[in-house]
Amino acid sequence: MAKRDYYEVLGVSKSAAAAEIKKAYRRLAMKFHPDRNTDDKDAEFKFKEAKEAYEVLSDADKRSAYNQFGHDAVRGRAGGQGGFGAEGFSDIFGDVFGDIFGSGRRGGAQVFRGADLGYELILDLENAVSGDNATIQIPTQVACGSCDGSGARKGTRPVQCTTCGGVGQVRMQQGFFSMQQTCPACKGAGSQIAERCDKCHGRGRVRKTKTLSVKVPAGVDDGDRIRLSGEGEAGRNGGPPGDLYVEIRVKAHHLFKRDGADLSCEVPISFAAATLGGDVELPTLDGNVVLKVPSGTQSGKIFRLRGKGVTTVRDPRKGDLFAQVSVETPVNLTSEQAELLRKFDKTVRAGGDKHSPRADSWFETVKRFFDRIGQ
Repeated sequence: MAKRDYYEVLGVSKSAAAAEIKKAYRRLAMKFHPDRNTDDKDAEFKFKEAKEAYEVLSDADKRSAYNQFGHDAVRGRAGGQGGFGAEGFSDIFGDVFGDIFGSGRRGGAQVFRGADLGYELILDLENAVSGDNATIQIPTQVACGSCDGSGARKGTRPVQCTTCGGVGQVRMQQGFFSMQQTCPACKGAGSQIAERCDKCHGRGRVRKTKTLSVKVPAGVDDGDRIRLSGEGEAGRNGGPPGDLYVEIRVKAHHLFKRDGADLSCEVPISFAAATLGGDVELPTLDGNVVLKVPSGTQSGKIFRLRGKGVTTVRDPRKGDLFAQVSVETPVNLTSEQAELLRKFDKTVRAGGDKHSPRADSWFETVKRFFDRIGQ
């Protein structure tokens, strides 16, 4: 049976990059893996076929020869005359799938990156807008100072693991299939501890509360994150530490609401100010400004004050402030005030739509509506 084109096997073009080839092989290997397709000869064949194709196309020299001369150029070099070499596959399997487990190697043994941590930093709106220097305390795992992270009692050292020979992994063979897994005796460390450290009890890490200073840039907003590299938990077996992600939470403000670089607020004004117009003192984060309210201003009207908003971490230009006026209804009137208001209302009504155009228009609309219903 003639062999299929390797590019066709992996489902990639001849110009495919190495990362694309690796991704295609990973997908096929997971799909047709023998452990997932027990007693399925077709899946086993496709698994071997994909392995052979990847073995050639992932090697720059083999790929170049294959592109020029086809299968004859690599015959006997890919998987042993087109067969399936268990040893060769275990190496490829580790190369392609090793990054799934979040570990690497140091001196043959597995090393593990420390866990990332998260912290919620609550700020006032003013501090979020202007920036801040915050001091936070983080409970975390750090390398044990007594044993320098080795886990062995001071004055002693870990000894080489007899199960894996210091490699940190053991090889399992099942028929033609061979794969490596973390050594169950040393948990991938490649060494074992005869006498454990009294402080960390052999773990190599201890709990500690770290105090850190966080520089909060001006303009941060709710949900923004600040990454502090290397401030997460300590790694294991000499692995690198994780990172700390500080998530910003901005408290609700008693005056302003924020939308990116823009601010908005509600401004209560008196009935007289709305009717006659006038100046209203308006607060901003930079100090008070004067809002000129024209006569006849209706409740709910929004005034835009350009450049009176805030900046963001992505744009140094200031946004705008949107002030919505709310006409306040007088309460707790005296009898004299109430009588004056009745007289005023009477004169307004006498003027018709001259004084209350919206009210007269609304009543006219209601009248036409009921007239249509009565027909």
